[in-house]
Amino acid sequence: MSTNASDPLAALGGLPGVAEAVDSVRKAVDRVYGHRVMRRRGNEVASEAALRGARGSAALSGADWALEEVRRRTDFSGEDEARTVGAALRLTAESGQLLSIWRQSPLRVLARLHLVAAGGAAPDDTVGRPRLAGETVDEPLITAPLPDADEVAGRLDALSGLVLTGSSAPALVMASVVHGELLALRPFSSANGLVARTAGRIVLVGSGLDPKSICPAEVGHAELGRAAYLAAFDGYLSGTPEGMAAWISHCGRAVELGVRESTAVCEALQRGAA
Repeated sequence: MSTNASDPLAALGGLPGVAEAVDSVRKAVDRVYGHRVMRRRGNEVASEAALRGARGSAALSGADWALEEVRRRTDFSGEDEARTVGAALRLTAESGQLLSIWRQSPLRVLARLHLVAAGGAAPDDTVGRPRLAGETVDEPLITAPLPDADEVAGRLDALSGLVLTGSSAPALVMASVVHGELLALRPFSSANGLVARTAGRIVLVGSGLDPKSICPAEVGHAELGRAAYLAAFDGYLSGTPEGMAAWISHCGRAVELGVRESTAVCEALQRGAA
């Protein structure tokens, strides 16, 4: 993939279909932010978006619960699915507290996200740090070859450098690359998918595209389905212009579906207030 050495993400914005995806996402986000309900009840919309986003991320990690079950449940200990849903909810709640740290130390944020996802339940010292040589990864959804620990460390440093340096690339491109790279690396012993999707959300919020976090891409990814998610991710793994464009465009569609979900929440709140 040919990129500008000083801004390696910039070229991605010019790939076929990516500019259209970026423009479509921007228009969709602008529409929901312009909804009359957002002026008075934006916090309620954000809270509902957080819940639905967490539910969507958990579904992609194998815990496909009905929204009302997520809303009703108070105990997320016990079986694996409950722990996955609990981890997704904790990550969503934590992500808003990490924006300023992300801009200064992305690796610190990733470590914190893994610690939050683990919820203090792990009995060993793998929580909150990238895996070492010989350590295993529990991530059944992603079956692509696992990079070794040295490659993970180098690519995490490179990803951190991209975030710290900044880019002229659109927020959708940066968020898609952060998401895809963390899925590819699976740097932690567990919960890599949950962490990757949360990091992508942090980018979208911190970039100013979705400052109130009301456009949950996780909802869209879940709606598009795990098969489509993995097929698009294969494009990211290929590293080809066509594959990268397919992944970014898929992430853009997920954001738009998240916008549609929050627009429906706005409409429901408006009807209830009428």
